Amino acid sequence: PKCLNAGNAGPFTLDGTRTYIVGQERVVIIDPGPDLDSHIRALASAVGPAHHRKIILTHGHSDHAGSASSLSVAIGAEVWGPAGVECVGHVLADGDVIITDEGNLIAVSTPGHTPEHLSFYWEAQQALFAGDHLLGKGNTTWVADYPGCVSDYLNSIAQLRLLSLSVIYPTHGPPLENPTEALNRFESHRLARIQQVEEALEQHPSIAAEELVAFVYGDALPNGMERAASQSLEALREHVQTLGKS
Repeated sequence: PKCLNAGNAGPFTLDGTRTYIVGQERVVIIDPGPDLDSHIRALASAVGPAHHRKIILTHGHSDHAGSASSLSVAIGAEVWGPAGVECVGHVLADGDVIITDEGNLIAVSTPGHTPEHLSFYWEAQQALFAGDHLLGKGNTTWVADYPGCVSDYLNSIAQLRLLSLSVIYPTHGPPLENPTEALNRFESHRLARIQQVEEALEQHPSIAAEELVAFVYGDALPNGMERAASQSLEALREHVQTLGKS
C-alpha cells in the first residue's frame, strides 16, 4: 500500500499517524489522520486520479479520524467506519467487505483500544491494517478506555490469530513483518501486567492507585507517563476483580 505520514510525532503516536492508501482507480484511504492541512492536501493529491474514493476509519480518536470530514469534502468521498464515530456516514461492522481494485478489505471487529475499534484484513496480500490494536514498536498499546477493555483486547488478539497474515500495518510505527511474534509479544505483555496486578491485590487488596503504579513499574516509568500508567493499571484492576467475581 501507499503510506503517507501526517508528521504528528509524539509519545503516543510514535513517528506520527501513517495513512494507508489501497487501490488505483477504486481507492480507499485508511485512517486519514489529524486535521492538518498539509496532510489533507497530500492525501487529496495522492488519490486525485481515482474515480471511486472511500475514507475508512479504524476508530474515532482524533489522530486517526480528525481530518475525515475535511478530506471528505475535499475529495468528495464518503466516510466509512464503526458505529458511534461522529463523522461516519456509512457504518461498517465485523465481516463487511470494502472493494478496491487491488483486492477487498474485510472489516474485523477488534475492540480493546476503543469499544468500536475495527481492523481491516487485505485478503489478497494477507495483510492487516491494525489501527491502534498493535503499534509498530514496543509491546503495548493504550487499553484503558472503558470497563471490560482488557478482556476485549485479549479476545481480539485471539481473533486475529485466526487470520492468515504475512504482515501487519499499524497506524503508528513501521510494519510488523512477523505477525505471530507481534501478537504473542503484545499478548504476553498484557498477561504479565495482569499477573503483576493480581500479585499486588493479593498482598494489598485495597491498594491506592499511585501505590499500584509504584508496585508494578518501580523506577522504570518514563517522565510524563504517570497518568497513562495509572489509568492502564486501573483497567487491569477492574479486569482482575471482574474475573475474581465470575
